[in-house]
Amino acid sequence: MTTQKNAGSDDRLENTDLLEDYEGNDYKGDDYDNAVETPEFLQSGTSPFPEPDREPVGSDWELEEGVKYLIALDVDGTLVDHDGVMSGEVKEAALAAAAAGHHLVISTGRSRGATLPVCEQLGLETGFVVCSNGGITLQLDPGLPDYHQVIDAVTFNPRSALDALREALPTAKFALETAEGHFFATERFQDRSFGIQAIGTDIHQLADLDAVRLVVYSAEDTPEGFAQAIDAAGLHGVAYAVGWTAWLDVAAAGVSKATALEQVRRYLRVDPAHTVAVGDGRNDVEMLDWAARGVAMGQAPDEVVAAAREVTSSVYADGAARILRSLV
Repeated sequence: MTTQKNAGSDDRLENTDLLEDYEGNDYKGDDYDNAVETPEFLQSGTSPFPEPDREPVGSDWELEEGVKYLIALDVDGTLVDHDGVMSGEVKEAALAAAAAGHHLVISTGRSRGATLPVCEQLGLETGFVVCSNGGITLQLDPGLPDYHQVIDAVTFNPRSALDALREALPTAKFALETAEGHFFATERFQDRSFGIQAIGTDIHQLADLDAVRLVVYSAEDTPEGFAQAIDAAGLHGVAYAVGWTAWLDVAAAGVSKATALEQVRRYLRVDPAHTVAVGDGRNDVEMLDWAARGVAMGQAPDEVVAAAREVTSSVYADGAARILRSLV
């Protein structure tokens, strides 16, 4: 597995230019707390997920004795609830699956900084992690200085997407994740899924950076209006997924959780028939279609369920644990 880079024009800003400007400013401590904007759908007591109304739906899938499966697990809405809490049942089931020798691969839209604590919570010290909707792949290794390393990073030039989105959503806020793990954002846009404090900048400087992920959020638009605006923007040359609310993740063309997982599968030499994936969001559609046993969470929207082979119970009923237990 090798690091990939889809660089744009040579006259773009280096990330260090903005980092030097940032380091010269006293923007930390209370300033960061004041800058954090937590969208309503991430606040405690509110839920981005629709009320679960689906009963589990099984399939003819059968466990093969002695096989070590690759199990791809989404985080938000799958391993953890809308408050970011992982239940004891889910944790115990994941630990049991890992102890059985299966390859647990966290596969999330979160950045690496927000994903590594989940790996730590599950006791995952070795293996692979897919972050940023496939834009970043990590290898976990306790022998490394930081206990992990980036083995694949796919970047893109966000300029055309930014131009189209700014016209379609004039009040939206934008954040950009770089291959080095930094976040840059407009209008003091912060989110806990970044896993790090975003450095304030303007949209013109964002357009001059290479991105592994571009995030768009609009507090002024309804989810329906936001989705319509995205359709009207006519994004080309990128991959994107609309979230539960007025939230959009943009990645390089052809990049998804599935593309990163396929590289991991080949590296581990796991038979395609021995792949399992569990997820609930629109950014999980390709992953569920890729897996031999794709499982949608009970609260997943219709288009996600349509891509899955099975449906488990909702995140509120420990649906991920139900699938993990079936593998041991």
